[in-house]
Amino acid sequence: MKKITDERLVLQNLKNIRIAYIVQTVGILGILGYDLVTKGLDGMRENPLWLVFIITTVISAYLSMSISADHENNKVNPQKSLSISLVVLVLISTVVGFFVSLTDGFTITNGVIVGGILFICGLIPIVYIYNLRKKRQDDNIEE
Repeated sequence: MKKITDERLVLQNLKNIRIAYIVQTVGILGILGYDLVTKGLDGMRENPLWLVFIITTVISAYLSMSISADHENNKVNPQKSLSISLVVLVLISTVVGFFVSLTDGFTITNGVIVGGILFICGLIPIVYIYNLRKKRQDDNIEE
């Protein structure tokens, strides 16, 4: 099989893949919606399609981040963006953890655990986008 070199064909191929991805996602959401209605939230999350949907959504988000980092204005300072993002993440994690600990049936330990998990889950994309911006900045300096 030969590699496609015509840009129009490459673009059309990407559009076809996008359409197939949309149809697949709508199908998965339909099946999960049916499970939600018939079996409830726990039944829906027991379906293996739930894991497939979550994984593809996360991968799609990370791929979109790499494109958006390349599309950003070159004047964005990666260190400043990292600092702002970390401050906002710490504030959000702290507030959510505090409110979880105030909820009936939950303890301070639960609040710390939920806040910590939220912090770690937020930290990963923040560091990833920082590395993308830093790499782009280093590439621009070399040119």
